[in-house]
Amino acid sequence: MRLSAHEIAIERGGRRILSGVSFEARAGQALLLVGPNGSGKSTLLRAIAGFLPLASGTFALEGGAAEAGIGEQAHYLGHADALKSALTAGENLAFWADALGGDSARAAWIAALDRLGLAHVADFPARALSAGQKRRVALARLLVAPRPIWLLDEPTTALDAAAQRRFAVVMRAHLAGGGLILAATHAPLDIDDAARLTLGEAAATGAAA
Repeated sequence: MRLSAHEIAIERGGRRILSGVSFEARAGQALLLVGPNGSGKSTLLRAIAGFLPLASGTFALEGGAAEAGIGEQAHYLGHADALKSALTAGENLAFWADALGGDSARAAWIAALDRLGLAHVADFPARALSAGQKRRVALARLLVAPRPIWLLDEPTTALDAAAQRRFAVVMRAHLAGGGLILAATHAPLDIDDAARLTLGEAAATGAAA
């Protein structure tokens, strides 16, 4: 699988956010989007997911499901945890598994929570969880409905050091299985050989070899 972008330009509210952005990322590889606040990292991820239109340029995916678009083969995890406060952690994951075509059985979401050190809160309402626990429940969504492309916007926000290490193991396993990760981040993600795409005030062009 190979995801590429060619001369991407994106406008929001009449203002050009990104211009001339190109990259290539292959299966088994992470591409880290770096740059100052406002440089367009989140905007680029949302555009790849299909949430924002392009002013110009193209995205292309080789080696994925021919009948599905890029967004249908990707998980997008933004700043919001997207949890219903009245539902338990497990019920939230069951909801997302159903919505995303994954496995909503209890065993599946218990296993997902366990990989992130949260099996013990499976039956706790989301409103009772700490910010870091909510973030880990949101991250567990990546595991209950497998998709090859992960689009992660500051995924380790609110995570303590131990939780960051656990999630690094999850990311490395996804890459080892042929997955692909694009992550906007200000913090190290502990992924070996990750490529970097730097965005800034000027048009940015980068490639993942």
